[in-house]
Amino acid sequence: MKKIVVIEALKLALEGKLYEAKAAANSARQDAIHEQSAAETQYDSLSIESGYLAEGQSERVEQVVQAIKRFEESYSMNAEASVKEGTLVQLSDESDVTSWYYIGPTEGGLKIEIAQTRVLVLTLESPLGQAIKNKRLDDEVEFNFNGRTQVLYVEAIL
Repeated sequence: MKKIVVIEALKLALEGKLYEAKAAANSARQDAIHEQSAAETQYDSLSIESGYLAEGQSERVEQVVQAIKRFEESYSMNAEASVKEGTLVQLSDESDVTSWYYIGPTEGGLKIEIAQTRVLVLTLESPLGQAIKNKRLDDEVEFNFNGRTQVLYVEAIL
């Protein structure tokens, strides 16, 4: 796995999220000002609800813009000795099933696929992120998942 490829895929995924958020915000804004949204009675709240939706969608656009800025700060091609924000980590379990994670500042759960390999964005605030924080190559990590202790191994840090 090449880290530069992961970073470029993350940039594209975040730009896609921004595009979707902007489209949703524009649509909600248009709905809020459309003549059919005008209140017909004092109990008609469609225009108010449309306004709230437009405001929420605009806030989501700002959140994605901030996420893109924070990710740009996390991108580094430097080799790291331990797991921290900006690293690409490969973990394996006791059955030798491997998984790749990009340690990001936000957007935990974002998935990208590169050459049929899934990379999941993980934040250091998540339970697994806390368990692997500052771990080094070949370290063993005990992680409780659904009430069961799972042992993971740090296979690669890029």
